[in-house]
Amino acid sequence: MRFMMMVKADERGAPPSPELMAEMSEFIAETRRAGVLLDTAGLAPMAMGTRIRAAGGELTVTDGPFAEAKEVVGGFAIVKASTKEEAVELGRRFMQVHTRVLGGAYTGECEIRQMFGPDDA
Repeated sequence: MRFMMMVKADERGAPPSPELMAEMSEFIAETRRAGVLLDTAGLAPMAMGTRIRAAGGELTVTDGPFAEAKEVVGGFAIVKASTKEEAVELGRRFMQVHTRVLGGAYTGECEIRQMFGPDDA
């Protein structure tokens, strides 16, 4: 099974610290070697994004920045896991890297959802 882990944070757009990048690089290397990490990346700030909305049979394209956003997906990972519990454990370990490096001031959230595609039918 494949799961997407989406890391949510506020929209400050600050790049990760060198310490966090070093710890994340180790975690990424470990999970790739184990064969569970399929892909991962950070996302550019919302101000650099574009939204396409479909309503009433029409499409509207709007470039960022957008009026309001309380939570923003700042990055993602696609992992391979045998169970949802295994995916949740990977997410817990991922978030633990953040809390260990950034300390009590860090606030974030990791949402984990199973993915379905043509090969999953």
